[in-house]
Amino acid sequence: AQALTVLKEFYAKAGEATALLQQPAPEIFDSPYKGMQAENGGVVGMLEVIESDFARLEADTKAAEAAAQKEYDTFMTDSKVDKAAKTTDIEHKTAKKQDEEQALTVKQSDLEGTQKELDAALAYFDKLKPSCVDAGVSFEDRVKRREEEIQSLQEALRILNGEDLA
Repeated sequence: AQALTVLKEFYAKAGEATALLQQPAPEIFDSPYKGMQAENGGVVGMLEVIESDFARLEADTKAAEAAAQKEYDTFMTDSKVDKAAKTTDIEHKTAKKQDEEQALTVKQSDLEGTQKELDAALAYFDKLKPSCVDAGVSFEDRVKRREEEIQSLQEALRILNGEDLA
C-alpha cells in the first residue's frame, strides 16, 4: 500500500518534471509530454490489480484454511472417540476369549475324564457280556433247567426240615 502511494506521488511529479529534457520541446507540442500514464493506469494500475488479486487470494486462502482446520479437528475428535471405543471393544473381546479358552480347557478335561469312565464301563460290560448273553442254550432248555433247580432246592429244603423223601 505504501509503495502505491509513493509511486502515485512520483508519477504525479514526473509529469511536470523537465530534468531529463535535453532540448526544448518542438513547437509541435501544445503541452509538455507527460507520458502515457492516464491511458491504462500503467505500473500503478498493474500494482493495484496485483494488490486486489493478492487480497482476494489471501481471503480465499484463509477461508479455505479455516474450513480445513475445522474438518481436521472434527476428524481427529471422531477418530479419538472411535479409537477409544475400539480399544474398549478389544479389551472386552480379549477377556471374553480368555474366559472361553479357560472354559474350553475345563470342558476338555471333563471330557477326558468322562471318556476314561466310559472306556472302563465298556470294558467291564465286555467282561460281563459273555456270562449274561445266551451261551447257545435255548429258551426251553433254560426253563427246564430252572424247574429242575427249583425242584432240587425244594427237596433240599424238605431234607433240612426233616421231612421224608418218599
